[in-house]
Amino acid sequence: MRRIAPVILSCTALLLTAPSLAEDSVADGIKEKAKPLLYALSLLGTPYKFGGNNPEKGLDCSGFVSHVYKQSANVSLPHSAKAISQNGETVKKEELKPGDLVFFNTLKRPFSHVGIYTGDGKFVHASSRSEKEVTVSNMSDNYWAKRFNGARRLSQPE
Repeated sequence: MRRIAPVILSCTALLLTAPSLAEDSVADGIKEKAKPLLYALSLLGTPYKFGGNNPEKGLDCSGFVSHVYKQSANVSLPHSAKAISQNGETVKKEELKPGDLVFFNTLKRPFSHVGIYTGDGKFVHASSRSEKEVTVSNMSDNYWAKRFNGARRLSQPE
């Protein structure tokens, strides 16, 4: 829990610093954009399961991302990191925003792993590595840094 506290605090701060009641529509827009990330973080600790797309039974990376976006933003995504990488707009690493999708080459092929950027150089994902659960990792860790493939920003339905 200690390692994700800053992520949760920054998401909470985003919601708490929303505009005044006179600007409810802007506040609603901020809340809508934060939903996927907040939902993703609520799944921390969910077990990893290859091919999994149900948090009650386990999730793999693409099952996690597609489940999060379907449940929180009504965005349908395929159950394949490579196929997911063909959705949305390309984003440069230095322009990442919370909720953007980040991709990695973990199986000796591009776009074989996907996660959701949380901000501050971190991302939430279903890890098949030692954690074997939904966890938050640092993109600057050597393993992830040398495997980064790119990022995409999804547009959410209005």
